[in-house]
Amino acid sequence: MAGIVSIDAYDRTPIYTQLDRGLRAAIAAGRLQPGDQLPTVRQLAVELSVNANTVARVYAELERAGVLETRRGVGSFISAAGPVEARSTEERTRRLRAFVTRVLADADAAGFTIADVVAELASHRHKGA
Repeated sequence: MAGIVSIDAYDRTPIYTQLDRGLRAAIAAGRLQPGDQLPTVRQLAVELSVNANTVARVYAELERAGVLETRRGVGSFISAAGPVEARSTEERTRRLRAFVTRVLADADAAGFTIADVVAELASHRHKGA
């Protein structure tokens, strides 16, 4: 994977963002193909001279976005299914339901009702957000 992603220490863009954009750009440009295995978090952190927590955070975010798949005990791979937008309707629906469940659980823990959440969402919709 050497040379697929680079970090510019003098760039004001956060390292996290540089790494995320770099990996996405490598996928978009075809330098990384579906099924390609990425280096371990530690390997990439050493290669780029960045904190391993930063690499782990980027990998986790890309996995949530459907860009990466992590196979426990094996490693992280470029998703064959691609980002969420390219996945089947069933998979997208499953992921949306899981997201809504997390939001509602967080809202309940914070003392908000479903009506509160819906009203706030509607408010953002009317603001164009």
